[in-house]
Amino acid sequence: MGTRRELADPNGPVYFNGMYHLFYQYNPHGALWDVGNLSWGHTVSGDLVNWADLGNALDPTAPFDANGCASGSVTVLPDGNPVILYSGIDASRRQVQNIAFPKNPRDPLLREWTKPSYNPVVPVPADVSPDNFRDPTTAWLGRDGLWRFAVSAVAGGVGSTLVYRSADFLRWERRAAPLHASRDAVMAECPDLFPVAAPGVAEGLDASAAAARHVLKVSMPDTLQDYYAVGRYDEETDTFTPDEDGGGGDYRRWRRIDHGHVYASKTFFDARRSRRVLWAWVNESDSEADDVARGWSGLQSFPRALWLDAGGRQLVQWPVEEIETLRRKRVAMADVEVEAGGLREVEGVESSQADVDVVFEITSLERAEGLDPSRLMDPDALCAEKGASVRGGVGPFGLLVMASGDDLREHTAVFFRVFRLLREYTVLMCTDLTRSSTKTGVYKPIHGGFVNVDIEKDKSISLRTLIDRSIVESFGGEGRTCMTARVYPEHVARGSSHIHVLNNGSDAVKVPKLEAWELATASVNAIAAEEGDNLAASGDMCKNTAYY
Repeated sequence: MGTRRELADPNGPVYFNGMYHLFYQYNPHGALWDVGNLSWGHTVSGDLVNWADLGNALDPTAPFDANGCASGSVTVLPDGNPVILYSGIDASRRQVQNIAFPKNPRDPLLREWTKPSYNPVVPVPADVSPDNFRDPTTAWLGRDGLWRFAVSAVAGGVGSTLVYRSADFLRWERRAAPLHASRDAVMAECPDLFPVAAPGVAEGLDASAAAARHVLKVSMPDTLQDYYAVGRYDEETDTFTPDEDGGGGDYRRWRRIDHGHVYASKTFFDARRSRRVLWAWVNESDSEADDVARGWSGLQSFPRALWLDAGGRQLVQWPVEEIETLRRKRVAMADVEVEAGGLREVEGVESSQADVDVVFEITSLERAEGLDPSRLMDPDALCAEKGASVRGGVGPFGLLVMASGDDLREHTAVFFRVFRLLREYTVLMCTDLTRSSTKTGVYKPIHGGFVNVDIEKDKSISLRTLIDRSIVESFGGEGRTCMTARVYPEHVARGSSHIHVLNNGSDAVKVPKLEAWELATASVNAIAAEEGDNLAASGDMCKNTAYY
């Protein structure tokens, strides 16, 4: 989902009164990010697929947010009314925490919001950098009856996630210890803390639910990546302890939400389907001049459901099932063998908007290349060295998507490669963008990440790839490793795109199952106020409806 201007962080996603609401960072005055012009855009949906734009929910109009309405969250209070907590950049350019309420709580679309004059509810503390105090989380209610939210800060020179408590959601008190802190982080922004169900249970929990495990996620501006850890949240001290912390507090040693081009991810609990859903900002990889010429930049990722895997150590992410309502023309392959060095086209599907789900079966691991364990620390570099065009032992095998005609001059490769360690095997997943576009001035990296699967035992691995014009989102090992890419192929404007199964390894690879669908275009349109009233009253916005 994109806009006609600059779109950035997802803010305040919430399911409320039968509607999905997504707010987001938005510059209504231009195609580039501009902190002084940050507003909150607002869009609603009945199905997470088709969306209606409602205009801006928050604009920088008050002394406490005069220089921008930065990121934040929505919490639904016990009386059923939603409230926004957001960071404002005040007239003195200090980052402060503000509150906003619906102007009319009975409006099912929540179109207008009121910012009380008593803001900020949390001014910047004396020991916190006024430039680094932002992004309040969804609040949660403790067993002691007190509300809590977490917020990013540089406190005492240390990158920290602070916790505030309140009995009335208006007067907040800072906890003595941070939720988590790292001296290796100058700033860890856009935090998200949420409980997870038991390992292997594909369900979500409300933010206030009691749980044995929680997930803390942070976004690192120095790497433009999102990191998370599974661990224990102690309500008595309001602190978080990761189960695994081999990096000694260095967030960059935590697990990655996505090994590609996403940032500032945000989750919410979908009470309608008892699941936790993640959104993320997918920014551009072309030039600012291209953004200005196009008139917009940035989009939101496909929404993903996420849960704790059976081992209890990492998250599994999977596109929400509603995306499947966009599937149209289907083609399938079964029990196909792709010879060493082979390429096989998936005929009958135009791949500029497509959903591909494939399983690869490994016939032998004898030719797996050896790998020094020190290389496990930098999968991007390993993928760059061992790209799709580099012949391997077991792999590279995978997909070429957004591929031009017979010459394959433009294509994006998503593939696996199996390596042999001292006592086990490991699977590397890569998205190779080096030939994704012939256009100059485009960032064309190679993304990489390892997939936590037992390839020696399972002898197979799955790959699902969603393609939507300039975005390629891939889910390896049933969602254990995720990778998002922005691509700008020039051939799409002139003709169709193609999909191929790739095997550039030394042994044949079997494909027991491949299904591919063309995807219809989702509807993202503005609606007038009266039309919104009629749609909300009729309930049609909860259906797979196109809005014009």
